[in-house]
Amino acid sequence: MYFFIKRFFDFFISLIGIIILLPFFILFALLIIINSGLPVFYIQKRVGKHTKDFGLLKFRTMKNNSDKLGLLTVGGRDSRITTIGYYLRKYKLDELPQLFNVLIGNMSLVGPRPEVRKYVDLYNDHQKKVLLIKPGITDYASLEYFSENDLLAKSTNPEETYIKEIMPAKLELNAKYINEMGLKTDFKIILKTILRIIN
Repeated sequence: MYFFIKRFFDFFISLIGIIILLPFFILFALLIIINSGLPVFYIQKRVGKHTKDFGLLKFRTMKNNSDKLGLLTVGGRDSRITTIGYYLRKYKLDELPQLFNVLIGNMSLVGPRPEVRKYVDLYNDHQKKVLLIKPGITDYASLEYFSENDLLAKSTNPEETYIKEIMPAKLELNAKYINEMGLKTDFKIILKTILRIIN
């Protein structure tokens, strides 16, 4: 019953959200085009439920082909980030197009953040349990590591820090969410996410 209600809630909220935010989507798209040209969106292959790949949608905040220089973003002032991209990232506005991912059903509003295949391949058997449920836009790990890019910027080896320290900690928080999963938990995480963004 929970998953049925969760899917209904995801569909309804994402649809309403897209309708309400449509003027902002158009504004952000125009700003991106003026600042750095096309494309407006960046689609990155992520690993979803049951290890199936899907295209995660974001507003493009980096110069074209920046992902070829590395998958991790290091610091808010990463040289690959465009001017408008900096502000979209700062307020998490680049994540808004994922409402379309939620609408079509390959993501949920709340659930473990989906990872790229490169890092999923490093999961142990315990960590792979996170792939049994639908990934989400926000979760406990998203709240705890809200400023993850700034943490990586302080590291002399950001990728090693991510793989050995941040990723395992995030996966433990994902496991916590799975154990506590329910509508009350989802509402609590959504509320905390909104408050974290506006503060």
